[in-house]
Amino acid sequence: MQLKRAVITGLGALTPIGNNIEEYWNSLINGVSGAGPVTYYDAAKFKTRFACELKNFNVTDFIDRKEARKMDRFTQYAMVASDEAIADSKLDLDKINKLRVGVIWGAGIGGLETFQNEVLNFASGDGTPRFNPFFIPKMIADIAPGNISIKNGFMGPNYTTVSACASSANAMIDALNYIRLGYCDVIVTGGSEAAITIAGMGGFNAMHALSTRNESAETASRPFDAERDGFVLGEGAGALILEEYEHAKARGAKIYAEVIGGGMSSDAYHMTAPHPDGIGVIAVMQNCLENAGIKAEDVDHINTHGTSTPLGDVAELKAISHVFGEHAKNININSTKSMTGHLLGAAGAIESIAVILAMEHGIVPPTINHTTVDENINPELNLTLNKPQKRDIKIAMSNTFGFGGHNACVAFKKLDE
Repeated sequence: MQLKRAVITGLGALTPIGNNIEEYWNSLINGVSGAGPVTYYDAAKFKTRFACELKNFNVTDFIDRKEARKMDRFTQYAMVASDEAIADSKLDLDKINKLRVGVIWGAGIGGLETFQNEVLNFASGDGTPRFNPFFIPKMIADIAPGNISIKNGFMGPNYTTVSACASSANAMIDALNYIRLGYCDVIVTGGSEAAITIAGMGGFNAMHALSTRNESAETASRPFDAERDGFVLGEGAGALILEEYEHAKARGAKIYAEVIGGGMSSDAYHMTAPHPDGIGVIAVMQNCLENAGIKAEDVDHINTHGTSTPLGDVAELKAISHVFGEHAKNININSTKSMTGHLLGAAGAIESIAVILAMEHGIVPPTINHTTVDENINPELNLTLNKPQKRDIKIAMSNTFGFGGHNACVAFKKLDE
């Protein structure tokens, strides 16, 4: 069977450093930090009192107030980002076969704020179970793609992938395979997350996963730096339109890049910690290279998972050195989480968008906030520290890993034509 090709024809982003693709890209290349004090609740008693929240975002600028109240923030974010991506793709929704258009979306947690608030309301009452009738529909992780498909009438495959922080990368790989196998012409994919809540921040603090650099929030996300002390929680959404190549070509669509492969693996090691030798990460990148039909020396750029955790950063870079050997020092490696924070289930989507935009513009965004060399990291690696670097990128990869040992890697290629 001849596999079909999948290309990217639309992008949408709602991030802590930009509420659309243009703002997001400008912030990326200018090294803007999205971190600041938490404003959603009183964080005075929390170990971590900062996060990467959205800025100047008013949902009613995009969604009718009545409709928005029926959605958790993670769904609101999904709707806004997917609307931008669909508009960017210039798909004619009146002409396409909507039976062959799907929505495959990633969310690691889903409607955490909705769940939290309903339980708190019940606990503060007299014990009578008075729950909002929209409690369950707002909370469930699959409701974001459901709402996207309902709004647009897309009747193809519709579901959510849940693999913690690898969720949206897994969604993209599923979307790639549906198109490759000829089941769909177009898939709206990506991911969204809205976990900056009392429960989200409190839970991650209890795990000692978050940075506690409260005195300098904007420099707290510092991947690969010797003084890193945990990740910074972010929120938002990233959306991509994956389209079968001939379908896109026939309608004269702008093509950003081709999705040439995806790999998955499991650490099978620990609930939250990576294997110290990066065995699962080695496997996922090797799987991705094989699936894409490329060699290690073909890769120009890798946007790492790079969360700014003491163990994770070292393990991932060890794995890159192992897989790419001598060529590793020729690759522009970076972590855009240094600017956006960690968007959990949406991370793979917004970081893949960063890779695609880096390809289009020939510029690799920096890994910001690096001041102190970590002796455990190979000094020959080009981590694109503190300043963007010009680079003609032909092939690039995006790594995303999740609690539970879930690993996903997606490969992109600039089209020759």
